[in-house]
Amino acid sequence: MKQLRNIGQFFANFAKDLIQGDMFVKLSLICMGAGYFRRKQIIKGIIMTVFQIAVVVFALMVAVPYLAKFTTLGTVQREMVFNIDTMKNEVNNYDHSFKILLYGLVSIAVLVSSFFVYLSNISRVRKLQVMAENGKHINTFTEDLKSFVNEKFHITLLFFPVVGIVLLTVIPLLVLILVAFTNYDQTNMPPTSLFTWVGVSNFKRLFESSISVTFGYSFKKVLAWTLTWAFFATFTTYFGGILLAMFINNKKTKAKRLWRSLFIVAIAVPQFVTLLLVRNFFADTGIVNTIFANIGITDLLKSIGLVQSNISYIPFLTDPNWAKFMIILINIWIGIPYLMLIATGVLMNIPADLMESARIDGANSFQMFRKITMPYVFFVTGPYLVSSFVLNINNFNVIYLLTQDVYVTLDQALANSQAKEIDLLVTWLYRLTQEYYNFKMASVIGIMVFVICAVFTLIAFNFMIRGDKEEEFQ
Repeated sequence: MKQLRNIGQFFANFAKDLIQGDMFVKLSLICMGAGYFRRKQIIKGIIMTVFQIAVVVFALMVAVPYLAKFTTLGTVQREMVFNIDTMKNEVNNYDHSFKILLYGLVSIAVLVSSFFVYLSNISRVRKLQVMAENGKHINTFTEDLKSFVNEKFHITLLFFPVVGIVLLTVIPLLVLILVAFTNYDQTNMPPTSLFTWVGVSNFKRLFESSISVTFGYSFKKVLAWTLTWAFFATFTTYFGGILLAMFINNKKTKAKRLWRSLFIVAIAVPQFVTLLLVRNFFADTGIVNTIFANIGITDLLKSIGLVQSNISYIPFLTDPNWAKFMIILINIWIGIPYLMLIATGVLMNIPADLMESARIDGANSFQMFRKITMPYVFFVTGPYLVSSFVLNINNFNVIYLLTQDVYVTLDQALANSQAKEIDLLVTWLYRLTQEYYNFKMASVIGIMVFVICAVFTLIAFNFMIRGDKEEEFQ
């Protein structure tokens, strides 16, 4: 509601400035630089006039042609046509659906932005009129430039980051959202074929299951494993890192630097190297299976039913249950050192007098950990915990590098929708785009990932900042 009121106030101010403005303010509706020329701001007037001309040219050359086809995403398919003049088969003047989608979206963004610049320009030239009538000083172009390194320096600092966010984040995100409402897939692949709008049918497919369409079944399975993985991957490394930091920082622990160095080595080596090595170690014919078979662990696991009797190895990464367990276990090994470093700094900042007071009052080590250490660490690292959960939902490296070209699903329903039992939503999305070119369903899944992460983040942060918890640790 506040945003709507602000927009309404913006248009009200525009109407007021236009009505009360002089002739040159009104002429700025036709030529955006007119008001600046009247106040002797020649360079700024030229800039605004050139801007207006550029927008008009863009509208005529780009926006109008692509927006005219935006509702259909093209009607002329690519084909070879015999040219009588050259006596050769040539490619016709075909429509490219993705270009129409992208350029149409960019055109809407440019035209809407230019429209608001066009309206706000009236308020600016009206302000110059008032300043001139009151005898106030009107900045020259040089003075305006200097203001961007003085009182308006915040605008200078924010300009390039905002442009980068719009070009590299907002526009691709909007394209992703729009693709979810099309039939863009391997059978409708530009430039050889066209794709078109299909409404919300892709979203319906994600929640429906049938003999031929199994996305609903796969989505439930993959979502359940994604949330399970994110929970265990987050909290095992979180509490493991805190306990490891407490162990290393304990007064009775010897060679603290050695212990820290050994664990830091696990994160010093790039993940793609360590994970690929670990994948080979735990392969069906890997060194771990060889050792376990020689010392009798494989036979022991067979006897208690954890390994099928008809195989001679432990399916660490080829059985769905074993693979999920191993993925979480391996993630603990590579994830705990990160939290250990964070927790070490936090533990060193716990007030010593607080711990000493608890000790004098007769609190034992467990009570001090439960009542002082853990609440303090959680208060400081809470935002990291939330962001870690979201990052684990999108943790592509661990799942993909450990299981790609190793794990093969035997669930035909999952295979029909190009999913696997060990897939996260993000790895499923990747496989749909890179291996099967099913961009429409990948976009739908991408939107669902965004919604899940956004809802969880809002709820978690709202819970964490509720109340004045900071005073407890002052």
